[in-house]
Amino acid sequence: MGIDYLTKNGSRRHFLAQAGGGAGMLAYSAMASATTVADGAQTHFPPRAKRVIWLFMHGGPSHVDLFDPKPALTKFAGQPLPESFGNVMTRRNVAKNPLLAPLRRFRPRGQAGLEVSDFLPHIAEHADDICVIRSLHGDSVNHPQSVYQMNTGSILMGSPSVGSWVAYGLGSENENMPAFVVLPDPGGGLKGGPPAWGSGYLSASFQGVTMRPGASPILDLKPQAGVSPAQQLRNLRLIQSLNQRHLQQRDNDDQLSARVKSYELAFRMQAETPALVDINGESQHTHSMYGVDQKETSEFGRRCLLARRMIENGVRFVQLYSGDTNGWDAHSDVDKNHTEYCRRTDKPIAGLLTDLKQRGLLEDTLVIWGGEFGRMPMSEQGRGRDHNPWGYCAWLAGAGISGGRAYGATDDIGLRAETDKVSVNDFHATILHLLGVDHDQLTYFHNGLEKRLTGPNEAHVVHDLIG
Repeated sequence: MGIDYLTKNGSRRHFLAQAGGGAGMLAYSAMASATTVADGAQTHFPPRAKRVIWLFMHGGPSHVDLFDPKPALTKFAGQPLPESFGNVMTRRNVAKNPLLAPLRRFRPRGQAGLEVSDFLPHIAEHADDICVIRSLHGDSVNHPQSVYQMNTGSILMGSPSVGSWVAYGLGSENENMPAFVVLPDPGGGLKGGPPAWGSGYLSASFQGVTMRPGASPILDLKPQAGVSPAQQLRNLRLIQSLNQRHLQQRDNDDQLSARVKSYELAFRMQAETPALVDINGESQHTHSMYGVDQKETSEFGRRCLLARRMIENGVRFVQLYSGDTNGWDAHSDVDKNHTEYCRRTDKPIAGLLTDLKQRGLLEDTLVIWGGEFGRMPMSEQGRGRDHNPWGYCAWLAGAGISGGRAYGATDDIGLRAETDKVSVNDFHATILHLLGVDHDQLTYFHNGLEKRLTGPNEAHVVHDLIG
């Protein structure tokens, strides 16, 4: 067994397990130089975060209208882009269009005075808890490629998502629940599709498990009517025996093994998941805090509340999407689009932060807010803005993050990241670091190469973000 075997099976961990059984796995653990934390996960150093909730605003929220105040945009609104900013190529060449002023007033918020737009009055109340990154930058002006990059580190489809890497590296805190859960927008139509939360070349057991609220969080999870628990258990034991024999005859194929594990997990989830997604037992105060009792915020509020319940019950990584096929993609009218989506999400997100904080969960839960890119400072179709991957915002809260501040900056009009730039790979390296994982050491052998989330090029943990 050598390089060919490793290439075929794709996993050094799998190779060691096959070559030396338990001794091989112990050898791998020693090689990883890991320390064990209380929940049993293997980390490279003590983590600040044990779990993650990622609030993904699909479509591209406008940073210059939400978290990145630019007085120069107001001063020069209606004028063309200054020549000093150089050539800006877009699909519609909106660089020729006049600058568009921010559509809401920015105000200093909290004790620290972090400026947040009037679009988001409820999140603004948590300004002292959040750190806004104002210098993110990516590599594609198109939605699918940017969705992939923000989720997987690569603009190309087929790489493992951040949640899958975390599931691979840390596992779940609850054996009856998946490590990585996705709560998609019920409108559907994510640009890029399910590969955004796929496991890529990692085992299929690490991909995101999609759930929905209600009695059937996962379709076909419950047994057929008339099948008793005892009958089902006998059936599953027989299937498990046959599956193990099938695996042994096929050299313990990794993808087949993942399929078997998924059936076993589904059986364990039957008892736990229905109660977990039933939010009727939550108090009326909690429902109101998340906006579940209001028409505009009910749907997103339910999913935010589900996210809290999931991480409280051992799910390691929850990704929650806002925005259907178009979502925050405000090409023709930023004011109309962002008014709608901010109303849907502002109160539920603020409620989530409040709830996590009062339950003592925020101190070791990392909350991420952001989209696949930002939007241009120039107008499009009069009141809209085009895509901008060259400079945009996201924010972090919890996990010991020092809030009430902004890190980095775009230029005077919000076109490009200029100061303390943060690439998507740097962003991912920092997320892993907060989870106690060295991004350079979290690797997977695939097609003759050691693959990592942060890619083949150099990536840096942004320690100043952590505080």
